Amino acid sequence: MIPVDTIEKLEQVFSSLSALGASLTEAQWKTPTQLPGWTVQDNLSHMVGTERTMEGLAATPHRSGDRSWIKNPIGAANENEVDARRTMPGAEVLAEWNEIVAQRIATLRGADDAYFAVEAMTPTGPGTRADFLHIRVLDCWMHEQDMRRALGLFGHQSGPAPGHTVDRLIRTIPIVVGKRAQTPEGGTVVIEITGPVERRVVTTVVEGRAQIGVEGNVLASVRMDSDTFIQLAGGRATHTEATGWTAEGDTSLAERVVANFNMMI
Repeated sequence: MIPVDTIEKLEQVFSSLSALGASLTEAQWKTPTQLPGWTVQDNLSHMVGTERTMEGLAATPHRSGDRSWIKNPIGAANENEVDARRTMPGAEVLAEWNEIVAQRIATLRGADDAYFAVEAMTPTGPGTRADFLHIRVLDCWMHEQDMRRALGLFGHQSGPAPGHTVDRLIRTIPIVVGKRAQTPEGGTVVIEITGPVERRVVTTVVEGRAQIGVEGNVLASVRMDSDTFIQLAGGRATHTEATGWTAEGDTSLAERVVANFNMMI
């Protein structure tokens, strides 16, 4: 099946990133972000490299060398693409971005069912090209927000792609509430995401497993805006660094939940 909805969301993020980039000065491109070692430009360079790979183009032959923030082979490959573009002006990286995403959208719009059904290794495990695209919406939108947050140029915080990202991250909440925070049997944790993307996530431990949508004995409630949610869930900030959350009820349990919120690899 052709994932028309996913392609449309991805195109929206691509367009928003292009518009943001067109407004930036060279100094803004070089502004550090919450991602260790990465500037605003580095975030876009990473996305350029990934989209080139997904289009079947050759990866850079450049090797970045050791960096303290590289944790795994995927991180090393990402860093090669980023480092290869570090000395470039931001406008040149943006031009490369605009070229590759135009090519990507043309490919995706012209592809058939078989193209999207091809098996692919995704960041969450084996899947298909369609599955990978579903994750690309999250990844690209998260990096857009990394760029905007660093610059104080907030935008594109509501709509299809932001909602898509929050909903994908919500899938991991049972692991956070049950396994990581050790919520007791029958206990419920309520997470209120207050906006711009609004969600109410009720998670209860039933027979040793946390389940979303099951009502129980509410032990703790946590409230946060959706930007705080994605910073915590995406490992951009710790529970002590993020100030946009509050807790009620068993505050010790609530703190364990928020302290273990990082859902990204």
